[in-house]
Amino acid sequence: MNEAEYWDLIHTERARLADLLSTLEPEQWALATLCADWMVEQVVAHLTAAANTGKWAWIRSIVRAGFDPAKHNARLLERRLGGSPEETLAKFHSSIPLTIAPTKDFPAFLGEVIVHGQDIARPLELDLTPGAEATVEVARYFASKDFAVNSKTLVKGLKLSAVDADFESGSGLEVTGRVLDLVMAMAGRPEALRDLTGSGVAELRRQMD
Repeated sequence: MNEAEYWDLIHTERARLADLLSTLEPEQWALATLCADWMVEQVVAHLTAAANTGKWAWIRSIVRAGFDPAKHNARLLERRLGGSPEETLAKFHSSIPLTIAPTKDFPAFLGEVIVHGQDIARPLELDLTPGAEATVEVARYFASKDFAVNSKTLVKGLKLSAVDADFESGSGLEVTGRVLDLVMAMAGRPEALRDLTGSGVAELRRQMD
């Protein structure tokens, strides 16, 4: 897959998430997500920041944050928060067509949109189903490389198999389920484990812990 094709997928998933966000009630923007201590509006602002941060801006920010990723991310998202959920959504919406990224790890940035979309949708019990091609691309990347998340390390010694897509990776104890749930598990979301089966699920939970 070439760069242009990856950007097409990223733009599609951003737009898909924006459509979901446009249906939220004001109070839902302040609800918890699967992403640490961030509420819905903060996750959206984080995605807007990611869509607007190129290589040198990323380097300047991480240096100023003392190489503390949490501080770096918090500072960037604060700049993208609006005065209201509507304004925060507008900022995200304007970022949908951008092609800015700090590195060429496009599957990772596609994964960021997909995973954070689920971080928002699942606690709200809303349906957000990313494209099958995009999800498989992220699964293959997560299984092969540690980047923003330690996904490859997390599933070392495990065999991952999707029941709904052409994805299989690794060897060892088996972990089986939908490819989206495998992606969420590789992103370190323990909530995804309830939808996975196989002899390796307990080990995957232990690795997360």
